[in-house]
Amino acid sequence: MTTATQVQTILAVDNVVAGYGNLVALHGVSLEVREKEVVALLGANGAGKSTTLRAISGLIRPSAGEIRWKGEKISGRPPEYILGKGLSHCPEERHVWPEMTVAENVELGGYLVKSKAELQRRKDIAFHRFPRLRERAGQLAGTLSGGEQQMLAIARALMSEPDLLILDEPSLGLSPKMAHEVFDVIREINAHGVSILVVEQNVHNALSVASRAYVLETGRVIAEKESQSLLNDPELLSAYLGG
Repeated sequence: MTTATQVQTILAVDNVVAGYGNLVALHGVSLEVREKEVVALLGANGAGKSTTLRAISGLIRPSAGEIRWKGEKISGRPPEYILGKGLSHCPEERHVWPEMTVAENVELGGYLVKSKAELQRRKDIAFHRFPRLRERAGQLAGTLSGGEQQMLAIARALMSEPDLLILDEPSLGLSPKMAHEVFDVIREINAHGVSILVVEQNVHNALSVASRAYVLETGRVIAEKESQSLLNDPELLSAYLGG
C-alpha cells in the first residue's frame, strides 16, 4: 500500500483570506488534497465551504494567502486557466442549462477542447459512465429529475478530464436513494484516479467516501481528522455539524 509520505500533495491552500466586497468569509483557511484522495469539507451553513471552493477554482480572488496547484501558484488566476490546469468545479444546485439538451450540456464541459474527434471521445466516455444520460441525450435538461441533473452536472465537469473534481453539495435536494447513487458515482470516479474535494451537508455521506475531512466554522478550519476518527468524535459532530 502507498504510504501518505509517498503521495504527492496536488492542491495546497495556505492561509487564504477571501470574501465578497467588504464581507470577509474566509479568515486564513488552510487545507490540502493529495493525488487520488477524497477530502471532505464540512461545516454548518455560512461556515465558508462554498467560498473556499470558489477561491480554489478562481471564481473569487483571495485578498491574502496562497493557493498552489502541483506547486504552481494559481490564486488570482482566471477560472478558465485553472480549469485548463486540471481542476474542475461542479457547483451547488447543479446549474444545468434547462433549455438545452442533455448532450449539449455535456458538450459545454469540453469547451476548451479544440478537436471535434477528442470532444466526441470524451462525450462517449461520459455517456458510457452515465448510461441514464445516454438514454436521455436528446431530452431537454430541464425535464430531468434532480438526481439526473446532478449526474449531468458531474458528467459535464468531467469533460475537461480533471485531476481534481470539486463538488459542492452533490446530494442537495435528492432522495436518499438518489443520493446513494450519486455517491456511488463519486467512488467510481475516484477509483479511476481522480482526486475529489467535496462539500456535503450530509456528514455521513461525505465521510463514507472521504479519507480525511476538514471542519470549518465561520471561515476558519477548526479541525482536520481522518474520516473514521471524526465519526468517532460525537462531541465535534454535535457541536459543529449537527450530528
